[in-house]
Amino acid sequence: MSKTAGEMFDLSGKVAIVTGGSRGLGLEMSKAFAAAGANVVIASRKAEPCLEAAAAIQESTGQECLGIGYHAGRWEDGDRLADAAYDKFGHVDVLVNNAGMSPLYDSLTAISEELYDKVLQVNLRGPFRLSAVVGERMAAGDGGSIINVSSVAAVQPSPIELPYGTAKAGLNALTLGLARAYGPKVRSNCIMPGPFLTDISKAWDMEAFAERAKLIPLQRGGEPDEVVGAALYFASDASAYTTGAILKIDGGSAWTPG
Repeated sequence: MSKTAGEMFDLSGKVAIVTGGSRGLGLEMSKAFAAAGANVVIASRKAEPCLEAAAAIQESTGQECLGIGYHAGRWEDGDRLADAAYDKFGHVDVLVNNAGMSPLYDSLTAISEELYDKVLQVNLRGPFRLSAVVGERMAAGDGGSIINVSSVAAVQPSPIELPYGTAKAGLNALTLGLARAYGPKVRSNCIMPGPFLTDISKAWDMEAFAERAKLIPLQRGGEPDEVVGAALYFASDASAYTTGAILKIDGGSAWTPG
């Protein structure tokens, strides 16, 4: 018997790890997974916001949530996060690599080796290690879904985000490689967001962004909860025959001039 739409998107009994899960797109995904029935591990660099988000989501949904500090740039933190999730819940069914950073710089030659390495470590090396240690356990168990959160900077980087775009291009490639490495039991897909109006956008020059947005087909930035549909699709049985996919959610901004 085929599943209903509600059954396809149901995450009851599942466990999801969301890095960068205490704010922005990660927080919206964490809320959505819990609302769909999953227990959620919320991980980010600062432990306190993760604990607060976990408590709030657990209170509102009744799902068990765990908040934990996790630095994506530290190799050993991937192992520690995976161990904490498996020790708490016994299995992980969904992994979202959402943690990222894109620091400002004055010019390309002003980028230090330390800054370059840090951007690559957080945006690419961390997801690689966490996907490896979780993906291997998923493949040895009942399978699962890995969701990477990339950026349109991966395919159309601006001059002010070249190290970040380079790392995100690597994350796109990692997505495809993971699909082959851990299939058929583990699916690996990627959400590629454009400009979203999260807390990060508070530092933007909004007048300048409004001008740039005129070149975007939808002529605006995304609202954080507009990532939820894609996240639920990739996390659930609704995407049972989807792996190695990169889904652009950007209002049409990629491939536009400017």
